[in-house]
Amino acid sequence: MNAKDQALLAWGELACFTRPELKAERFSYPVMTPSAARGIYDAIYCKPIEFRWQITAIEILAPPSYISLRRNEVKERVNEKAVQRWMKGKARPEPLWADDTESDAKGRTQRQTMALRNVRYRLHAQIRPWPGFEERLQGLEMQFRRRAAAGKCFYQPCFGCREFPAYFELVEPGVPGEVRLQLDMDLGLMLYDVFDLWRPGTATAEKSISLFHAGVRDGLLEVPDWADPRVLKGMSSE
Repeated sequence: MNAKDQALLAWGELACFTRPELKAERFSYPVMTPSAARGIYDAIYCKPIEFRWQITAIEILAPPSYISLRRNEVKERVNEKAVQRWMKGKARPEPLWADDTESDAKGRTQRQTMALRNVRYRLHAQIRPWPGFEERLQGLEMQFRRRAAAGKCFYQPCFGCREFPAYFELVEPGVPGEVRLQLDMDLGLMLYDVFDLWRPGTATAEKSISLFHAGVRDGLLEVPDWADPRVLKGMSSE
């Protein structure tokens, strides 16, 4: 049984698809990355043990337009083991303080962000069941379509940063809709994903950067399959 194309219309006021080589200041790619697109599908319907999403294409419906922002970011991250203790009631939750009231220490920093504004895309993806779940493909596709058509999601999808919400609508592939932008761009090496897609993901999986040479032709960014040799896998995130 062949997987069917699942298409979404996605739009929002702000977006930032950060380049992995830029750690201090955020500078967005001019086009949405496959990793960010996968995140939207995961927010709507995700069963990591049973399947993964394969992004196949991203259509650009609005011209890339940058805006410069300064954002406050918290320097520290919550310890995962501490979170597990809080969830089990073995310890009292402790927040991350942006400013220490007992000293001059600050847990936040201002960073420059070159973000995109008024983005609009038509996304295309397929469900790829893991071994042993191939017979569930049709049922998984139907569940996704029901959730997407009703606007349901496990959490608010975003365009790269949590404070940049993404709104979505299920659309039918091949049915005439919004005309994509007539745009040609050679984007060079672009982030493909931040995890190893050879096996089911977990909440504690280590990062594994993958890249591919991206090019936009007539407003269409074609995304090669994860198994394609054009996808450079296992790049260090350091």
